Amino acid sequence: METWREYRKAVADSLDRLAASAAGGTPLSPDGAFQRWVALTREVAAADRHVYIVGNGGSAMIAGHFATDACKNAKLRCLAFNDAALLTASANDLGFGEVFAVPLAQLGRAGDLLITISSSGSSPNILRAIEVARAAGMTIVTLSGKRADNLSRSLGDLNFYVPADRYGWVESAHHILMHHWLDQYLNAHGAGAI
Repeated sequence: METWREYRKAVADSLDRLAASAAGGTPLSPDGAFQRWVALTREVAAADRHVYIVGNGGSAMIAGHFATDACKNAKLRCLAFNDAALLTASANDLGFGEVFAVPLAQLGRAGDLLITISSSGSSPNILRAIEVARAAGMTIVTLSGKRADNLSRSLGDLNFYVPADRYGWVESAHHILMHHWLDQYLNAHGAGAI
């Protein structure tokens, strides 16, 4: 059994090794990538566009958490596609791979921002959401982990990869990344960090 110190160190080590990149795989410093993410968010807000956040399982709860905080605290037009009826009807009628693609195709527009959260970076419904968002002219930010060659890591305009091989470590790191993004946005454009 690992100790608390060992577990905490594993998450901290994965955050220390965070890899950030722009479209095409151009490496960015984490600070530079977060500055771009905050600037993209500001552009979306200034244009009265929307932010959509998607994820499965624990990542869905992170998506819901930050969609709520983005609306409530940052005054962003933000939504997570976590409605049970929408998810189950889409999955039943069209297949689970379409549960995020369907609402994105109906609601997403050029200039909107899609944030994907996927521990594996390889979930078919996440990849399909990225495909729909790209076709619509949306800007895409991906958060992923596990394998360094996961598919979503190379598909965003900004990509944050957590080099950890356990879901708990990746999800914990993703939660921190989302907090840092929203806190930095609020520090620059809002009422200060929450």
